[in-house]
Amino acid sequence: MGACFLWTHVHGDHVFGLSGLLSTFGMGGRTAPLHVYGPGNLRPFLNFFLSYNEWLPYEIAFHPVNTRFPTVIMETKSVAVTAFPLLHGIETYGYIFREKEPMWNVRKECIGQYGLSLTEIGTLKRGEDVVRGDGTVIPLEEAAYKPFTPRSYAYVSDTAVFPGEAEVLRGVTVLYHETTFLNEHADKAAARFHSTTRQAAQVAVDAGVSKLIIGHYSSRNTDQRLYEAECREVFPESYAAADGDVYEI
Repeated sequence: MGACFLWTHVHGDHVFGLSGLLSTFGMGGRTAPLHVYGPGNLRPFLNFFLSYNEWLPYEIAFHPVNTRFPTVIMETKSVAVTAFPLLHGIETYGYIFREKEPMWNVRKECIGQYGLSLTEIGTLKRGEDVVRGDGTVIPLEEAAYKPFTPRSYAYVSDTAVFPGEAEVLRGVTVLYHETTFLNEHADKAAARFHSTTRQAAQVAVDAGVSKLIIGHYSSRNTDQRLYEAECREVFPESYAAADGDVYEI
């Protein structure tokens, strides 16, 4: 599969730049197919764009997302992407990117030490002990190791906090969560299906995530440090995102 875009919903601040972006790809010489995932009501936007851009040198393949529960919508050999519904007044989805469990690496010194056969090496790489015909056991943990611990990243915007959200996000390594409003405007957040700083931070606590990145700030407040400070009162590992920031997962 080629490159993929995942769209959350069709509110203007999330789709009005789509045409320019797709055109730029074409003018830049892109020829590889582009796979776009998003709610079904994104299709008319794509159709409108394509109707005026027949020259586009690459294919756009649209994959409508339609699920009421967390569902894997695409995967590669190393990553699975799960979509789940958000609470935003219109059809909106969040996405979780999870690395798959890697195969175990066999310790080179153990190959000679135990005289491992190709079949036994394969057994260890699958994460199983080697049990020989004479009853000898070569423990997995002794002869092999995991090359890395799988990481995960969740993107949650835009939404009001909803029942079960923390469970959907359980154990995510890095969570991006919208914090459109400071806590003093919780009433506005509820009315507009958005989240406050402390609501997002509490989700991070309840879900047991490692790091919280926040964004989608209201224009009424230009100081992102206020958002970060309120989140850190609940979840210390909170960071207010700005354009160009890079975070390690």
